[in-house]
Amino acid sequence: MQQTVSTGPRDELDLDQVAFDDRGLITCVVQDWDTGEVLTVAHMNAEALALTRSRGELYLWSRSRQELWHKGATSGNIQRVRALRLDCDGDAVLALVQPHGPACHTGERTCFHRGELEPPAPHEALPQLARTIAARDAERPPGSYVAGLLADPARAAEKVSEEAGEVVRAAGGESDERVDEEAADLVFHLMVLLRSRGRALTDAAEVLLGRRR
Repeated sequence: MQQTVSTGPRDELDLDQVAFDDRGLITCVVQDWDTGEVLTVAHMNAEALALTRSRGELYLWSRSRQELWHKGATSGNIQRVRALRLDCDGDAVLALVQPHGPACHTGERTCFHRGELEPPAPHEALPQLARTIAARDAERPPGSYVAGLLADPARAAEKVSEEAGEVVRAAGGESDERVDEEAADLVFHLMVLLRSRGRALTDAAEVLLGRRR
């Protein structure tokens, strides 16, 4: 038998009807707001869902411990909730979060770090590259091409201009493979340039979203 609870305000988020199972639980898929990467799958009860909505941080129900679980309360790796979405049947909730640290208790960024990891899915390319660029920025290892560009934003800007020209030339008459390769070079150098200004592609994505009609 299913229980149904009204979630009150924020009906615009389609949370007015949540169908809990006979244990009073609903499956919660946790996804990174910025990258789209799935971080974990857990469960919520009505209290966890209510606290998540009211406090803006992820609360779950631990089936093993049979207790409410504020994600990151012990480790400090809290997850700020940006949006909650229901599936078509109302029996699963998607939590879009900005994680402050690893999602997995093992220290891995995501709980899904085992199994068929190669090749990475296309949507994983940019987040992985962004984390590599961030690491080079923090560590500045000698001889690093990325670290050199980060230390010289003018040179990084020149590379973006150069690579943009290469994309245009490739699109004008070269193979599809060359277009792909030059586009990849452009995206790479653009991400480095943005990092040198403390920005990221996600910031540009926010601008694009704001331009929707």
